[in-house]
Amino acid sequence: MAVAAAQEAATAREEVADVRRYLFTVDEFYRMGEAGIFTEDDRVELIDGEIWQMTAIGPLHAEIVDRLTELLVTRLAGTARVRVQNPLRVSRRTEPQPDLVVVRRRSGSYADRHPEPDDVLLVVEVADSSLRYDRERKIPRYAASGIPEAWLVDLSARTVTVCTGPGPTVYARERVRVPGDVITAGGAPALDVAIGELFASIEEA
Repeated sequence: MAVAAAQEAATAREEVADVRRYLFTVDEFYRMGEAGIFTEDDRVELIDGEIWQMTAIGPLHAEIVDRLTELLVTRLAGTARVRVQNPLRVSRRTEPQPDLVVVRRRSGSYADRHPEPDDVLLVVEVADSSLRYDRERKIPRYAASGIPEAWLVDLSARTVTVCTGPGPTVYARERVRVPGDVITAGGAPALDVAIGELFASIEEA
């Protein structure tokens, strides 16, 4: 009986091994939207061919995104474009929606396509409950695509992790900046943000 059980288990493993997940392309993802599978209210993004439901945006998350938007738009006016929670086509199977992306200005705007990694100077993710997802899934994809710099804003810790030196799987350098520090984006020299200014007057939860 032990031999029979072992053979049955081996057969089951072989059957499971033959099963593969179907990974969507960005084009297929868009066709699903056009077919009405997703609505405008659905907050979903495509990461490595898998569709992920994004977490709800809480008041603190929205406030920090608003503050960063105001800071970036004011300081980069005329030199770069700031996109807020819009798609970024990272690869054939990955199109996240970062909280903020600073992109190069291009003639004719981005009306004909979403920005791609070569267009990007800086990507920013603001995270509370999504911290692990942003850190482990999204930030490495930005690194692998060659995006020069990513900021991960940790709402709970009141810190910003600055990631530079993109590589095949991770950024080579990560520096955690705290209130009292000022960070300057390497690809956008006119952009500097004081961490204290970003979190000013926000009461501890």
